[in-house]
Amino acid sequence: MSIADISPPTSIGPDSNGMLMTVEEFDAVEEWDDRYRYELVHGVLIVTPPAGIGERSPNDVLGHWLRSYQESHPQGSHLDDTAPEHNITAPSGRRRADRVIWAGLGRVPDYDNDVPAIAIEFVSSSSRDRKRDYIEKRQEYAAAGVREYWIIDRFRRSMTVFCGTETEHVIRESDTYTTELLLGFELHLSRLLEISDRVTAK
Repeated sequence: MSIADISPPTSIGPDSNGMLMTVEEFDAVEEWDDRYRYELVHGVLIVTPPAGIGERSPNDVLGHWLRSYQESHPQGSHLDDTAPEHNITAPSGRRRADRVIWAGLGRVPDYDNDVPAIAIEFVSSSSRDRKRDYIEKRQEYAAAGVREYWIIDRFRRSMTVFCGTETEHVIRESDTYTTELLLGFELHLSRLLEISDRVTAK
């Protein structure tokens, strides 16, 4: 059997971790086990378990705050849309962000082609995931055209905001973050951390 005779995969799951794939093959997958997350990094499929409750719960709440801002705030039209678990086209392939925000377009985004203005990751306890969030994704999101990258870290009790690869702002637990991309929106970090604390308490 020649390489040309091997059909590209149409479904993926946890057993597919480490599979070699092209971007075209990844984008063409029709079925997947949605209990897992999938990224394509330098031609290798990376399959990871879903985020834990300490990341999912504050992510849901942040989504609610953003929707409330969009619908009720006088400047809420700056937010075009937001979504959890969204693939971003990066130089290495496809990266999965915990949440993305499209802002400043003035229209409904083209979800496949419009680069989100903001990408957000909620850090897990894994040292491997921490390296991925703070180093690898920082570089790749900037290269993809993401304007702000927020890393919300319940373990360090902080949020780090990267604007490109050079500018870095550290938001402390008691701080409130505002951005010109979402005029009038205020992110109270302590409130998000309280949610993580509550759902992960023993």
